[in-house]
Amino acid sequence: MHVIPRLGRLLAADGRCFDVAIDHGLFNEPSFLGGIEDMERAVRAVVAAGPDAIQLAPGQAPLLVDAPGRPKPALVLRADVTNVYGKVLPRHPFVRLLADAVERALRLDAACVVANLFLIADHPAVHEQCVDNVGRLRANCERYGMPLMVEPIAMRPIASGGLGVDGDPAHVVPLVRQAVELGADVIKADPTDDVADFARVVTVAGARPVLVRGGGKADEADILRRTHALMQTGARGIVYGRNVIQHPSPTAMTRAFMAIVHDGATPEAALAMVRRG
Repeated sequence: MHVIPRLGRLLAADGRCFDVAIDHGLFNEPSFLGGIEDMERAVRAVVAAGPDAIQLAPGQAPLLVDAPGRPKPALVLRADVTNVYGKVLPRHPFVRLLADAVERALRLDAACVVANLFLIADHPAVHEQCVDNVGRLRANCERYGMPLMVEPIAMRPIASGGLGVDGDPAHVVPLVRQAVELGADVIKADPTDDVADFARVVTVAGARPVLVRGGGKADEADILRRTHALMQTGARGIVYGRNVIQHPSPTAMTRAFMAIVHDGATPEAALAMVRRG
């Protein structure tokens, strides 16, 4: 894989990364706003814990860019917007690139841009839009030397309404491989239903770093155990949002996840860190 110097700002010296996602407000879903109603406070709390990166939408990225002090987390800039996360899937689901995403990322000194690659049953047009988006981003990323993170997400209808994550490796693995073939430099993938199967995701990604997507809010002990198990499969890090920002102590959770990702901390040791605050 070709070398992208800017990627070194996303991945730590050990080649691993914890990216805290705080771009949820972009998706127009009320339940995603828990913990980030006050974005200045949310970003400040996470910056204080020192993760490797923070993922933001263009409208809130200046909160990180303008944060005082050095060093500070790298910026991962969201490059697309979608309406598929609601309680009810809209009649016209879409995924659209944001205008001048890569050029804006350069102006904001971002380390990476991120875009979706959805696979949704009975909605092939959404997948087609994503393939087109990633292709156009890939061309601009190559032009400017900007790393591209692709987020392959297989989704299926759930009983409570709307869509949920499809963790079947039969769907996740080929979608991750498609992201690689489309030119992703970094993969942000959902965990498989059986954590042990995530090793297959890592294998098909080849040399591309695979970061695990966090999804919805989970019990703190459960998410710490799952994170530790996923790191054992060869994952190079995590991209978690609601499991940080919706926790009573986002700073403590960030430090606990950093200890698992970079120091190999056990789930028990990480949980003790959270309980100490």
